[in-house]
Amino acid sequence: MKFYVDTSVWGGYYDVEFSEWTIPFFEQAKTGKFTIILSDVTIAELQKAPDFVRDLPGTIPANFMEVVTITDEQFALADKYIKEGVLTPKFYSDAQHIAIAGVLKADSLVSWNFKHMVNFFRIRQYNSINLKFGYSTIDIRTPKEVTYGEE
Repeated sequence: MKFYVDTSVWGGYYDVEFSEWTIPFFEQAKTGKFTIILSDVTIAELQKAPDFVRDLPGTIPANFMEVVTITDEQFALADKYIKEGVLTPKFYSDAQHIAIAGVLKADSLVSWNFKHMVNFFRIRQYNSINLKFGYSTIDIRTPKEVTYGEE
């Protein structure tokens, strides 16, 4: 499994509201239960975060992390999300996250962003646009939903 992880999840590691599920998610990533896709868009957003958040990606072994750079195709799909009215230009980086995960056919985009990503109505809109332009649908979940339970 490959999960595209947006910036909110990295920040959620140290957030009291989200750490209960974010910490086990990253612990499982460290043991190779799945691969994390980390984009240059996320890396750029993490530059504004405190050092302890910015350093978290370095704790994931390289063989369980795929670092990617946004492509022209992904920019074009993000532009379509804005043009079709799913998001406003103010939230263009959120559109980029969705587009990157979609074009790469990630098993899921993992986020704590309930307003723009983990949102039933927006997911339907993203998927409608993806299908309209020949892309696969995208699955968007929280770390709570993609963390393996106790065995």
